Amino acid sequence: MNFQKILSVCFLVLVFLGCSKDDSSFEERNSGVNKSANLRTLGASANELLSDEKFTSIRIEMVYVPGYEPSQKTLDNLVDFLSKRTFKPDGVSITTRAVATSGKAPFKIEEIVEIEAEERLLFNAGDEIAVYIYFADGSNEGDSNTKVILGSAYRNTSMVIYGETLKTIARRINAPDKSTVESTVVNHEFGHLFGLVDLGSPMQVNHQDSESEAHCNVEDCLMMANVSFGIGILETTEDNQIPQLEDLCIRDLQANGGR
Repeated sequence: MNFQKILSVCFLVLVFLGCSKDDSSFEERNSGVNKSANLRTLGASANELLSDEKFTSIRIEMVYVPGYEPSQKTLDNLVDFLSKRTFKPDGVSITTRAVATSGKAPFKIEEIVEIEAEERLLFNAGDEIAVYIYFADGSNEGDSNTKVILGSAYRNTSMVIYGETLKTIARRINAPDKSTVESTVVNHEFGHLFGLVDLGSPMQVNHQDSESEAHCNVEDCLMMANVSFGIGILETTEDNQIPQLEDLCIRDLQANGGR
């Protein structure tokens, strides 16, 4: 497969609107705690994640299948990213936990939802908002020879990272290191949880990609639909720097309670 093609990655945002069957199933398997606040549509908690009006801290539950755990550098990069873009006086914390393989790869998004119902333990409590991130031991069922999906934000506080696809890219000659790839994907999907683009954080100026809903049309922005991990990033910096949010995305976050 051509290196340029596989690294022309579409960060496809899968807007999971949910249905009564899925949500009731989740409640049945996780009875005893009110989880409805974490079962809303993508972007619905943008302001809650960005501002300190309702929640003063973020707690992230990172669940992974052994062999697909995120690097410590990825965790550090995420805390740094969130600290720069949110108002959380009580901070950001990350809990990591290994879980058994589901054996369902490659995954449909509906299967990812079912895995969350089985594995998620942390939910909003008091002034702390909880986010669930699953590092899956496989790829997305919709991958093709020219387009792969590295991650999907699918609920207001839920995302999946396709660990096998990350490994494939990180093994390529001249590719960025694995933590750079991981951090780029996780930060990008968190941007969708923040409501970007026009997905809960209204645009202050129109910068939505006309060909890819919920993505930015500003060159080199973290929220672009297509990000080249090869030459595109390496030409920007010799240190494999993670793409950053550009000004128009930042303005949207600031208008919705963020930094």
